[in-house]
Amino acid sequence: MAKAIIGKKVGMTQVFKEDGTVVPVTVVQAGPCVVTEVRTKDKDGYCAIQLGYEEIVKDGKVNKPMAGYFKKQGVKPHKYLKEFRTESGSDKAVGEQVNVTIFEEGDLIDVQGTSIGKGFQGVVKRYGFAGGPKTHGSHFHNVPGSIGMCEFPGETAKGKKMPGRMGGKTVSVQNLQVVKVIPETNLLLIKGAVPGHEDGVVYIKQAVKAKK
Repeated sequence: MAKAIIGKKVGMTQVFKEDGTVVPVTVVQAGPCVVTEVRTKDKDGYCAIQLGYEEIVKDGKVNKPMAGYFKKQGVKPHKYLKEFRTESGSDKAVGEQVNVTIFEEGDLIDVQGTSIGKGFQGVVKRYGFAGGPKTHGSHFHNVPGSIGMCEFPGETAKGKKMPGRMGGKTVSVQNLQVVKVIPETNLLLIKGAVPGHEDGVVYIKQAVKAKK
């Protein structure tokens, strides 16, 4: 099975190597997850494994269609579900548990999460525009400048960089490194920029474009 797990960001810390160098790491509470479904080439046309994370304990916290789905699969309801593609069939069965022990120190991984939302922002913060002079009398400060065209075609070009909502999007970061695995507390220490805010859900899998 391809290495994959679901977790939540805890925060950041640092790890000291044997030579005394400091490595900044992001702490992720990864798993334990439960296999909720296994896709096969013969039945579904592709191979994948679906994991469930954060078991729902209280009744009524899951709608009827999903309750029926979990009952059919024979597993308890979970708050988060994510399907991970695999090149071949999985060696896991429905109901089996997946934890951080599938990873080892030095593994390269891809992490997907939702970036921190920053609300409605102008072009200076959103795209790094320089803006205009900051002196008095200049009426051109933190604005984008001209956005239209002449009489023909007389419209704003599609894709023009303008003010708008910033952040809050699905972001994938490739080739991050697992610095340390702590099975006792289900923690992964990851070197690199893990997207999202603290307590945000992240999806971790084996790197698909691992650096050689």
